[in-house]
Amino acid sequence: MRLLSGARILAIAKKEFFHLRRDHLTAGMVVGLPIMMTLLFGYAINQDVRNLNAGVVDEANTSASRALIADAVATQVMRIVSRAGSPRELEQMIAAGRISLGLYIPSDFEERLAQSRPPFAQLLIDDSDPIVLGAARGLAQLPIRQQAIKKDSPGTFELRALYNPERRSPVFIVPGLCGVILTLTMVLFTAIAIVRERERGNLELLITTPVQPLELMIGKIIPYVFIGYIQISLILLLGVSLFDVPVRGTMLDFYVGAGIFVISTLTLGLLISTIAETQFQAFQLTFMSFLPQLLLSGFMFPFEGMPRAAQYLAELFPLTHFLRIVRGIVLRDATLSMLTNEIWPLVLFFVVVMALATARFRKRLD
Repeated sequence: MRLLSGARILAIAKKEFFHLRRDHLTAGMVVGLPIMMTLLFGYAINQDVRNLNAGVVDEANTSASRALIADAVATQVMRIVSRAGSPRELEQMIAAGRISLGLYIPSDFEERLAQSRPPFAQLLIDDSDPIVLGAARGLAQLPIRQQAIKKDSPGTFELRALYNPERRSPVFIVPGLCGVILTLTMVLFTAIAIVRERERGNLELLITTPVQPLELMIGKIIPYVFIGYIQISLILLLGVSLFDVPVRGTMLDFYVGAGIFVISTLTLGLLISTIAETQFQAFQLTFMSFLPQLLLSGFMFPFEGMPRAAQYLAELFPLTHFLRIVRGIVLRDATLSMLTNEIWPLVLFFVVVMALATARFRKRLD
């Protein structure tokens, strides 16, 4: 057995250092990834949910009912963003994703107070997100200024969980997985597509053809749209058959919303493929783009618990909007017309990123 040579080892190490110095993308990740992860987990990730969007129906409209609303807001668990005329209207707002909580104060509120007959009011909860349900439970024993609540009483509010009263995790997780898995696979597939063509020399064939950059971009993503539909159908089928995930909305709305999300996500992969020079770099950039979406979209951590700056950043990501779409349709029986505020950002993302990818692509080898 030959003895190890320190000189040879140093020569190999020196060569590798030179390679890393020339590979600016990898060098950037060496510094950028730990900075990004530290900032995300340090500032953006927060399990302490505050300021959940809430709607109110105050049929009593008395000083005591207004005081109850003010006390609920003072807990900082909720903030009033809308007023409704009936509990049914509150349910529609929750189904559309406009609010997470609905506070209903009945017309006999003063009578209930006088008779010490709790619950005095009702909280409607979007329990498709278990974190929202957990935060809302803290309001159940909120004391009323004119009334001391006994420890063995049911509390100030009756909690009405609308969609997942059993608090089963798969009901919340599986619809979200539709977006998470598609985000990773769709971006990765298309990010590698053009890079692979360049590495194999196939772009030489395109040089002598009349194919335009936009035509190439569209042609590249069409096969992966079908792959995306296969994946999302498989995920939903497993969720329904193995985990009893309910599908309350229509499948047509589900597939239309999924299609818009798939094509917008594919364009991100195309943009990465025009930046990366090797398949390994394409994988690196895919991973870099996936992490912020996974952490900030609301899949793993509560969206409402993030600071405003992180929420504004999350609104740029397709996954953030698709999670609201898929959970709205599958769990809350929402329609696409109720979710237009989540549809148009996906369309805008597709147009902008496709334009950038087309502009960056050049039908040449370098």
